[in-house]
Amino acid sequence: MPGLTVLSFTCGKIDVTSRIAISKREELTTEGGLDLIVHKDAIAETVGTLQDNGIPVCIFIDPNPDQVKIAHQINANMVEIHTGIFCDAKTPKKRERAFSNIVDAAKLAFKLRMGVNAGHGICYNTIKAFKGLNEIDEFSIGHSIISKAVFVGMDNAIREMLALIKEL
Repeated sequence: MPGLTVLSFTCGKIDVTSRIAISKREELTTEGGLDLIVHKDAIAETVGTLQDNGIPVCIFIDPNPDQVKIAHQINANMVEIHTGIFCDAKTPKKRERAFSNIVDAAKLAFKLRMGVNAGHGICYNTIKAFKGLNEIDEFSIGHSIISKAVFVGMDNAIREMLALIKEL
């Protein structure tokens, strides 16, 4: 499948997790989740290969119930829900609609006993919206933290984000 990349391997002595996302050569970062409807068979094969080697799999998807269901059908261990549309929304109405989609996707994945992560564009302001959404296990917030660290230092940037997350 063109453009399929393993986004990251987090390797430790015991734990290895893979995240699978789609990107185009000209993108600096992923601009949307994998389309599991279109690429189901190829992704299912990749998921199987990784899991056969003892590697849990997280698939980066858009906040859509059909994408969550397919991720579950192909035995992904977890999903990372793309939050970019919510984070980039220009009007309160668009932001509310996008966040509702994230909530629905997170709740469905949790109900299906999948791990639930969220990320893309989350910052010190948008993280606050996730208060009470306990279905999410992990947030991907690296860019915002690094950007803030330029001004306040890495230690302070991390401490501030951790304080916000603890309030969730």
